[in-house]
Amino acid sequence: MTATEASDQAPTSMNNRQILQAMSGLMAGMFVAILAGTVVANALPRIIADLGGSQSAYTWVVTSELLAMTATVPLWGKLSDLYNKKLLLQLSLGMFVVGSLLAGFSQGIELLIVSRVMQGIGAGGLTALAQVVMAAIIPPRRLGKYAGIFGAVFAVGTVAGPLVGGVMVDTSWLGWRWCFFIGVPFALLAIALLQRTLHLPTVRREVKIDYLGAFLIVAGVSAILIWTSLAGNQFDWASWQTAVLTGGGALLLVAAVSVEARVPEPIIPLDIFRNRTVTLTTIASLLVGVAMFGGTVFLSQYFQIALGKSPTVAGLMGLPMILGLLVASTIAGQIISATGKWKIYLVAGGIIMTAGLALLATIDANTGFGLLSLYMAILGVGVGLLMQNLVLAAQNDVPAAELGAATSVLSFFRSMGGTIGTSVLGAILANRVASEMAKSLGTEGEAAGGSSHAVPDMTTLPAPMREIVENAYGLATAELFLVATPFAALALLAVVFIKEKPLKTTSGMERLAEEAKQTVADGDKPSAPTPVS
Repeated sequence: MTATEASDQAPTSMNNRQILQAMSGLMAGMFVAILAGTVVANALPRIIADLGGSQSAYTWVVTSELLAMTATVPLWGKLSDLYNKKLLLQLSLGMFVVGSLLAGFSQGIELLIVSRVMQGIGAGGLTALAQVVMAAIIPPRRLGKYAGIFGAVFAVGTVAGPLVGGVMVDTSWLGWRWCFFIGVPFALLAIALLQRTLHLPTVRREVKIDYLGAFLIVAGVSAILIWTSLAGNQFDWASWQTAVLTGGGALLLVAAVSVEARVPEPIIPLDIFRNRTVTLTTIASLLVGVAMFGGTVFLSQYFQIALGKSPTVAGLMGLPMILGLLVASTIAGQIISATGKWKIYLVAGGIIMTAGLALLATIDANTGFGLLSLYMAILGVGVGLLMQNLVLAAQNDVPAAELGAATSVLSFFRSMGGTIGTSVLGAILANRVASEMAKSLGTEGEAAGGSSHAVPDMTTLPAPMREIVENAYGLATAELFLVATPFAALALLAVVFIKEKPLKTTSGMERLAEEAKQTVADGDKPSAPTPVS
């Protein structure tokens, strides 16, 4: 193929209408992924109580999905650089549907956790691929504006999820199982919309999947995350189980690095970390995951147990944080698209997120809703300024052929940070609750709030006991935010050292075509991009 032919086959820039049409399926898919987590948030205390689960099981229902998503994001990202992105998106949605149906029909904690793993694998594909496709069709300079639309979808899903979940739990003829069933029609709609609206060129070439590297990465990460989930609950932090899981996980990851450095098609290209922007945004994403997911995942439990609210009211109480995130991400996206300046929003986001977490570290069971709303709004603004713009900075600074790898690396480390944060902070919460209960009631306190015993059902407790439990969970939740605050401060430090570069004005597809032209001009002859519907 000549350079002229390569030019002739290069994709042209898409107009706003075409981009919005292509994004409709992506937005439906992302809504499904967001709904999966948020609709369950306010239902979890009731689900765990109905199924006879423990505080450890509560943490596992959350972390099992995060673990599966974290471990599989790099695989989805690599596959997106090799195969048709639309088909991969539809496959991930299909896996999500299967997981949702299994979760809805679960009769025990074990099956529920397995189903959450299935949902996590599907969510991993949606998390990685949606951002890869956006970068493929939208130039970085225009990405901020459309990222604001995704921010709106994120906000709607995050706001609607807890509300819908709370109403379902409080409605006797529905129940918590519908929290899982409700996402199925949206997933099927997303599959249909993607088939109709998303058309991307696929470069057909001979590829070799690094199965050994994939296995070593998944096994190593899983060992570390299982350790953070179980340590402090099922066994002591200093124990032989800790030595086996951490030592084995470390050895598996060292072996993975060795394999990734030698194979022609690595799952995570190690060369990508020679890029300073990618390295720093990856570090920041990991720390943001610890601070954000770890600090906020237990808020619903705080609302219901420490403040004594119903699942529906608990859903409403999360609105200030979501509105702060929505407003900040939308306005910042518009300004970035107009000016091309982005670093100031990363730095501001890091400062505000750290301040929000520090303020939330002062709450207890008697904190007024007005003050609590202010603190949550501040945290939401910080997260809104920081999270999506880290992806924008990395995508802007890598070759088009590495967009999938770079995006999935950031998603991978953010999810891993969230999983580690949720697991470790969940253990801290359980231990602090047990300690506070023991102070008030002696050995009876451990039975009511210990990490190895059931999460208390507040509706069945007498008033004096309820007050003690509320106080214990209030103090324990504040401690979680206190522990999360230094991680946000470290994320801010990483962001400060990112070098601001002008945003590119061509999309990933256009850049890929230009790189193909250059390859042809240099004497190599890759296969021509072939449109795949």
